[in-house]
Amino acid sequence: MADVTGVGGEAVEVRVVSGDVRDVREVRGVVPWGGRAREGLRGYRLIVAMWIRSTMAYRASFLLAAFGNAVISLLDFVAIAVMFSHIDALGGFTLPEIALLYGSCSVSLGLADLFLGNTDRIGVRIRDGSLDTMLVRPVPVLAQVAADRFALRRLGRITQGLAVMTWGISVLEVDWTAGKVLLVPVMVVAGAAIFAAVLVAGAAFQFIAGDAAEVQNSFTYGGCTMLQYPPTVFGRDLLRGVTFVVPLAFVNWLPALYVLGRPVPLGLPQWTAFLSPLVAFLLFLPASLAWRAGVRSYRSTGS
Repeated sequence: MADVTGVGGEAVEVRVVSGDVRDVREVRGVVPWGGRAREGLRGYRLIVAMWIRSTMAYRASFLLAAFGNAVISLLDFVAIAVMFSHIDALGGFTLPEIALLYGSCSVSLGLADLFLGNTDRIGVRIRDGSLDTMLVRPVPVLAQVAADRFALRRLGRITQGLAVMTWGISVLEVDWTAGKVLLVPVMVVAGAAIFAAVLVAGAAFQFIAGDAAEVQNSFTYGGCTMLQYPPTVFGRDLLRGVTFVVPLAFVNWLPALYVLGRPVPLGLPQWTAFLSPLVAFLLFLPASLAWRAGVRSYRSTGS
């Protein structure tokens, strides 16, 4: 057992027993939660800044990677646009309406992926033992895992999503009100928070199943692919699942349906379109608890 003095004089207990690194971030009553959150944000910012400097040292490579990321992401919408060269509507939705769904979901996932996407590598760190080094640093593990190998090229997905969403909004025939205008950015930010909570929960699951990164991706990338299409093309059982079990419908479906003046599925009231921020908060609570439980149950590989 050893003590390491953390940032701001924080005493951190490091317990190593027979190669077993236990959660070592048991604070001995000095720094409150708010202080630890500030330390986490500060550590995250410093690590991200380091990776950005590293990326910008090769600007041409970064620009090509970001452009390639944008083009690859845009191919999904190109496929939808090609489909509309043969049809007038998909599930009763026009191309501009689907552009709103596609763009908002792409931006939300892009933001979550930019800031927390590297959490899907936690399983690799658990298997090769590199997580041990993070546990003895005076920065929360989640901040280190999320900021590690920060990929600025992911801005490509966000940029193309914004472009498609802006085009869709500009040609939509919608009776815009102050509430609808305000709901669009709220939808994007809250959707990013929902995806971020899913990423954290998926990372926590990898403490139990180390090879579960694809399970996490099925709810994030797979979920975004589903949300790019109107809910009218899916069955009611699936709609119930993504509304009441894993509430991905609050990423963009419910808010966008309100903006478009369309009925909400499953007979839900119209005001549910404004619940996305609350859903994101409620989803983060079990995700954060699962993460803390995962870190505390971690056993070192001994390597």
